[in-house]
Parts: sequence; C-alpha cells; structure tokens
Amino acid sequence: MNRLKQLQAQKGFTIIEVVLVLAIAGLIFLMVFIALPALQANQRDTGRKNDVSSILSAVTQFTGNNRGTFPDDAQLKSYAKDVSDNVTTVNVNSKKGAQDITTVDGVVVVTQSSLCSTIDGTGKVTLIAGTARQFTVVTKLEAGNGAGYCEQG
Repeated sequence: MNRLKQLQAQKGFTIIEVVLVLAIAGLIFLMVFIALPALQANQRDTGRKNDVSSILSAVTQFTGNNRGTFPDDAQLKSYAKDVSDNVTTVNVNSKKGAQDITTVDGVVVVTQSSLCSTIDGTGKVTLIAGTARQFTVVTKLEAGNGAGYCEQG
C-alpha cells in the first residue's frame, strides 16, 4: 500500500503519453504540409482567372475605343498594364478562327474571331470560328494537371 501511494504521489507524464502527443502533433503537421501546396495552387489559379478577366476587359475596352480594331501585342500590353505576376506574357494570336491551342504556363493567348469549344485535361483548348467581333482569352491553370482555361468576349 505504501508503494502505491508513492507511485500516485509522483507527478509527470509517462513515456507513452509523451509519444502519443508527439505522434498526434506530427500527423497534424503532416496534414497541413500536404494540403498547403494544393491551396497555393488554387490561389494561383484564381489569380490567373482574374488576369484573364482583366485582359478580356482590356481587349473589350481597346476595341470599343478604336472602332472595333483588334489590338496587337504592343497595344494590348499598354492597355493591360496591371496584370499580376501569374502572367509572364500576353500574346495576340495572328491566326483567327477555329484552331487548337496548347496552353503554356504563364502565357495568355488572345485570339480574334473565335469562341471557346472544348478544353481537355492536358492543356489543349479547341476554339471554333466566331464573328470578327468575338475573341477568346486562353491560359493554363496549375490545378487539374495543367488544364486550359478559356473565356470569350
């Protein structure tokens, strides 16, 4: 009985309790570090979609201010000054109408006389012919194995 009272009087954690707490903390950190890159990729994709919308607005504004004339690369860059760091290059595609575009990371392609048709998971976007006033803005997203993203104006 005396030995039992001595054991109960000792304060502290057993090694099993300490290991259990460390294992739970390790699992929590592991889950956070696994989820963090996916969250960052989704944030970058949201930024890319916002950039596409900004470029779409810039092209619309340019054509409205210039009697329907479609901008070239230099003119579009002057209109779309505040595009974020997600976009490295904005290209105006010289080919018009129906075509397949393979998207490249950080590059936005603007194509005149086209509409978005299909997008596959490999970054390939198929455009169909549209009127002279219609255009598409295409880029590559990080999530979904680099799927393409297309908006039309």
